[in-house]
Amino acid sequence: MAKHVQWARTRRELLRDSCCGMGYLALQAMVGREMARAAPSAAANPLAPKPPHVADPKSKAVIFLFMAGGPSHIETFDPKPLLNQLHGQPRPAEFGEAKYQFVKSDAKLLGTKRTFKRYGKAGIPVSDLLPHVGSCIDDIAVIRSCHGDMVVHSAAQYELMTGRIVPGFPSMGSWIVYGLGSEAESLPAYVVMPDPDGALEAGQPMYMNGFLPAVYQPTTFRPGDRPVLNLDLPSGVQPDQRRRTVDFIQDLNRATMEAHDDEFEARVRTYDLAFRMQSEAPAVFDLSSESESTLEMYGVGTEPTHDYGRRCLLARRLVEQGVRFVTVVSGGGPGTLQWDAHQDIEENHLRMAAQTDQPVAALLKDLKQRGMLDETLVLWGGEFGRSPEAETRKDGSAGRDHHNLGFTMWMAGGGIKGGQTVGETDAIGLRAVEKPYHFRDIHTTILHQLGLDQHKLVYPHLGRNERLTLVHGHVIKEIV
Repeated sequence: MAKHVQWARTRRELLRDSCCGMGYLALQAMVGREMARAAPSAAANPLAPKPPHVADPKSKAVIFLFMAGGPSHIETFDPKPLLNQLHGQPRPAEFGEAKYQFVKSDAKLLGTKRTFKRYGKAGIPVSDLLPHVGSCIDDIAVIRSCHGDMVVHSAAQYELMTGRIVPGFPSMGSWIVYGLGSEAESLPAYVVMPDPDGALEAGQPMYMNGFLPAVYQPTTFRPGDRPVLNLDLPSGVQPDQRRRTVDFIQDLNRATMEAHDDEFEARVRTYDLAFRMQSEAPAVFDLSSESESTLEMYGVGTEPTHDYGRRCLLARRLVEQGVRFVTVVSGGGPGTLQWDAHQDIEENHLRMAAQTDQPVAALLKDLKQRGMLDETLVLWGGEFGRSPEAETRKDGSAGRDHHNLGFTMWMAGGGIKGGQTVGETDAIGLRAVEKPYHFRDIHTTILHQLGLDQHKLVYPHLGRNERLTLVHGHVIKEIV
C-alpha cells in the first residue's frame, strides 16, 4: 500500500504528527499569548498618523456643526417666493406627493416670514436668521439639493452619521480616524461635544465605532464649562507618582491580555491617554488664554451664544492640536429644544439661530485668520429639512414637519470652493430636482478632501468589505 494511504501508525509517527499538527497549534497559542502580554507597549499604535490614499490631500481635519432636529432650508438658505404666494393654499398636484410624520393630507402651504439678503461676491441669498454666517458666504459652498431616505429622527440621524438607517455601523468620524489616524498624542482622535439640553433620538450609537475596533470610538465631552473632569493631578500627587500608578495598572492589564481583544486593548490605551491629558492637555481646555476679542467674537460670556460659542472655540483649539474629527451639536433633549420646529417655526428657529449664528461665523473667521481653514473642512447641517406644508396646532401656531426629500447643507474650508450654491429644490422647496445629492455623496466628498478613497477605506465584517458609503457615492465636483 502506498505510504500516503497507510492507515496504521507507529508510536513514533503519532508523536511526530502530533507535534507538527494539533500540538504545534497549541504551542503557537501559548507563544502568542505570551507575546500579547509582553509586547503591547511596543506594538504599532493604531491611532498613529497614516498616509492618505491620495497624495497632497486638501484637508487634514473635519469639524461637523450638527444642527440636530433638522433646520428648515426654506427659512435659512433656500428662498421660495412662490411658496409665499401660495401661502394658505393646498399643495398643487404638479409638485407630487410627500411622506410626512404629522402633516395631514389636507394641510396648507406655509410661507415664511423671513427675509433674505444677498451676500458675498456672488450675491448668495441668506436669511435674516443668519447674518453672521452670511458675512462668510464667500468661503461657503451651499448645497441646496441634499436628500436622505428616512423621515424619522433616529433613522435619519443614523444615515447622516453612518450611511445606514440602523444602529451598529461606524460613524464617519470613526471611519476617518481608522483611515488616517490622529496627529494628537495627548488628546482623543475623535471628539463629540453634545448639547447640554440632553440626548438625541438616535443616542450615542450614531457617533460610535460600530464593528471597527474600539480604539476608533469617540470621546464624548461633558456639557458645560468643564468638558473633561479630573484633568488636574490630585493634591499632593506628583507626575512621576501618577506615572508609576498608571504603569502598575498597565502591567496588571497586560498580565491577562489576550490577543485580538480590541475592547481590552482600547481600555489599556485609555489609561495612557488619560495620563497624557493630565500632563499636557489642561491648557487646551483653558479658554482664559484666548484674547478678549476672540472670546467676544465667539460670543463666549454672553447669552444666548455662550455655550455654543465656547464649544466652537474649543473645536478650533482641538483641531489646532491635531484632533482629526470634532462634532459640535446644536440641539438636544425633547422636541423644541432642537431645530425640530413642529409647533412654531418662528419661535424655534429664531431661538436656535440666535444661539449658533455668531459662533459658527466666528469659527470660520478664526480658522481663516490663523491659516487653518485651508486644511480644516467644516460641515453644517441636520438630518433633514422642514416641510413646505404647515403643521398647524390648536392654538393657531404653525410649524413644519420633518422633510427628507430636499434640504440644505453647506461645506467650507478644506479645499472647498466657496461663494456658490449647488443644486436646487423645486419652486416650493418640496423636492431636490437639480443635481440631487444624497448623504453618501456628502460622505464621499468629505473623504475625497481628506485624500481617502471610498473603495479603499474598507473593513471586513461578516464576510463583506464594508465601507462608509455603502455601495458608491459621488464626489460633489462643483465644490472641490
